[in-house]
Amino acid sequence: MKYALLLMGHIDDPACGKGGGASPDEFFAFDQEITAAGVVVSSFALEDPDQSVVVRSDDSGERVVSSGPFAEVQEFVGGGYIIDVADIDEAIAWARKSPGSALGGHVEIRPVAPY
Repeated sequence: MKYALLLMGHIDDPACGKGGGASPDEFFAFDQEITAAGVVVSSFALEDPDQSVVVRSDDSGERVVSSGPFAEVQEFVGGGYIIDVADIDEAIAWARKSPGSALGGHVEIRPVAPY
């Protein structure tokens, strides 16, 4: 079954990002391990949330484009994996190994819908 591992951070957490938390080397090592295990379908890393652009509709249905930073956003997705594993327990085991679940972040696991 396929699962998304969403590597989450929190902008107010001093242990998250450049001032702390897992190092890029830890993420690179984890990436090598999970890729070598043959479970990765795809993966990605995202730039910081202040580089985001949002497109939404206003009350009239007109599309409105705005750029970050978005003060109301406290958590953000820093990257993720789509993995194909036997069950949720295996997905949890990979999330536990991820530096994304270390202090300052967490990994959200969601099943990938089959359609």
